[in-house]
Amino acid sequence: MDWEWNNTKHANCAVIFKVKEEWGELSNMNNDFPLRVNGIYVGSSEALYQAMRYPHQPDWQKEILDAPHAMMAKMKSKKGGRRKTGSRPDWEAVQLDIMRWCLRVKLAFHFREFGRILRASNKRAIVERSRKDRYWGAVAEDDAVLRGENWLGRLLMELRDEVAAHTAPGLEPQFLHVPAPTVPDMRLLGVEIGTVEGRK
Repeated sequence: MDWEWNNTKHANCAVIFKVKEEWGELSNMNNDFPLRVNGIYVGSSEALYQAMRYPHQPDWQKEILDAPHAMMAKMKSKKGGRRKTGSRPDWEAVQLDIMRWCLRVKLAFHFREFGRILRASNKRAIVERSRKDRYWGAVAEDDAVLRGENWLGRLLMELRDEVAAHTAPGLEPQFLHVPAPTVPDMRLLGVEIGTVEGRK
């Protein structure tokens, strides 16, 4: 189902478009939020998400993780038609759970900065403006309205609401421990992923 947001009323929306613009910290393409999973350095939440498409292809995962920035990681994920031939067969069923987990891992390692920008969005709708992706984002049409399912924005708003509900001093540690989602074959470079421990 498509949702609609009036792109001309930015005061009512936190629109993610370019990483160097306002709200760019919310983008998975932002390279300023590196992660560590199973002791493995991951340059961005985008690289982590793309790598998890291929739990049975650790060589492909490594190529994605070795990419110098998030956009290149995404391109490595597409290399040679990989998505058609090598994505895990249940990808469409599990991708939302995996994206939710990736965002929580990002928060665990960057609770202060990522949590700050989530809270700063306040009650605004968070919308990823995309040129063509109507699943994760929304596309600006001729009437200046953004239309799409906007799943990235919806998951970010879900996470923001959790952070806002638990802002008392001393409650931050609950966001620093991120168990793997209940999804089969959560492996990175051949090793099953357990609880990710973030950074205080």
